[in-house]
Amino acid sequence: MHSDSERAALIAEIKAMLVETLMLPTPVEEMTDDQLLFGPAGLGLDSVDALQLVVALDKRYGVKISDAEVAKLVLASIGSIADAILQKRSNSGTP
Repeated sequence: MHSDSERAALIAEIKAMLVETLMLPTPVEEMTDDQLLFGPAGLGLDSVDALQLVVALDKRYGVKISDAEVAKLVLASIGSIADAILQKRSNSGTP
């Protein structure tokens, strides 16, 4: 089981990665932990952003997104990305 502080640190890392990788105009401070990534209520990402994000998650965290259904779940929000990374760490035994 992962601690709340570990999840919070990971969420902060993900927010910074989103801004850096996707060159987002939204500052990290304005993003919420459960910020939606797509759609008008979210960060407004598009399919090109999604592709860049899939590559970045694989490179940085070893999280592989194999199909559209998995992508919908993992890339729903900042929190869902964090949960996928923590799940991967649990399954691989990485602290």
